[in-house]
Amino acid sequence: MIWGLGVGYVISGEYFGWNLGLPEGGPLGLLIAAILVSVMTISFVFSYAELACSIPKAGGAFVYASRGLGPGWGYLGGIAQMVEFVFAPPAIAAAIGGYFSTYAPGVSPLVFAVAAYFIFTALNIWGVKQSAVFELAITILAILELLVFAGVTGPHFSWAAFSQDPLPNGWKGVFAAIPFAIWFYLAIEGIANVAEEAKNPQKDIVRGFVWAVLTLVFLALLTLVCAVGVAGWKAVVYAPGSTTPLDTPLPLAFGKVVGEGHALYHILVTVGLFGLVASFNGIVLVAGRAIMEFGRVGYAPRWLGATLEKRQTPAGALLVNFVVGIVALLTGRTGEIITLAVFGALTLYAVSMVALIRLRKTEPKMHRPFKVPLYPVVPITALILALVCFAAMVWQTPVIFGIYIGLIGLAYVWYILGIPKAIKEKAHR
Repeated sequence: MIWGLGVGYVISGEYFGWNLGLPEGGPLGLLIAAILVSVMTISFVFSYAELACSIPKAGGAFVYASRGLGPGWGYLGGIAQMVEFVFAPPAIAAAIGGYFSTYAPGVSPLVFAVAAYFIFTALNIWGVKQSAVFELAITILAILELLVFAGVTGPHFSWAAFSQDPLPNGWKGVFAAIPFAIWFYLAIEGIANVAEEAKNPQKDIVRGFVWAVLTLVFLALLTLVCAVGVAGWKAVVYAPGSTTPLDTPLPLAFGKVVGEGHALYHILVTVGLFGLVASFNGIVLVAGRAIMEFGRVGYAPRWLGATLEKRQTPAGALLVNFVVGIVALLTGRTGEIITLAVFGALTLYAVSMVALIRLRKTEPKMHRPFKVPLYPVVPITALILALVCFAAMVWQTPVIFGIYIGLIGLAYVWYILGIPKAIKEKAHR
């Protein structure tokens, strides 16, 4: 189930969004960016697994950074985590709504998106085990579909097609493509936030992390190569005769092989919904845990840290996530919302790696059931690549970066003026 959650959080990134990096970097630029991001993600996951197994708490990066770097940095890690987990679901819900609207053109996509929020918030309030079982089932279906896609398109791969216009904007396009490569792996760290529900977190969390990231790296590179290799990168970005980028790279590539009227094409498009649903449900689950931890330590109202007596689920935190998600959804700014989530993720990566290195020095005798191999090379690699990706994001989307910094600034105003010193010190301990 933990493996299913880890892959499920992320797998929508294989279905949409990554292809928008092709006009920026071309196939070679996006491939290089994807390899760099894959190295960052693998390094980060192995390092983060050490923290998750040593401190198995639902707060994830918030807890690790608080203990390793102090309450101020811990608060930054917690806010970044919430930005990622709270703002990613509205974008995915919008994609779900758009998908359903193709079958019911008379109904607004917003209706389906809001319905998705109702259904999966209710599922996660019902119980984490029920949510995890559902997540595992739809994740397996989504993986099978990607394998079917690769099996059908792979034999039609052509290096001549893949290498068409490989760097449309030169080598600088590699950096411009980095934000889109990150979509392949966004939210995998959510595995750490279910540590308290794991039967044996010291063993199960690291196994889930390792197998999930290896699965995702394989699927991401396989999907990228097979999709672009059919008819070139423009065929998975634009519909024929159009210059408007689309978020449907798999159907575009698949249609070139079997035709849009083929039964297999309709099956792939239909099952493709499972990839979106898997990520949506999974991130809603961890968003509730991230908000719950803030309430539990007193950084937010205490009722947000409470769980239902029978269900043991953070209903209050999940409902707050629901309200914020609906408000974000109503803005209609899907791309900007996802970019905010990516800024939060990269901040989380960097802060967590610094916390890991610091804890190795300040608490050498801490019980560590799992230690990251090749320390300190692996966490330092993750840290450097996270900072490079963050700089690329700032360069690519300066306005969204300004909004992100504004959100962080407002959060720190509350931290300084609204949270008693005793609560900060207790959270650090």
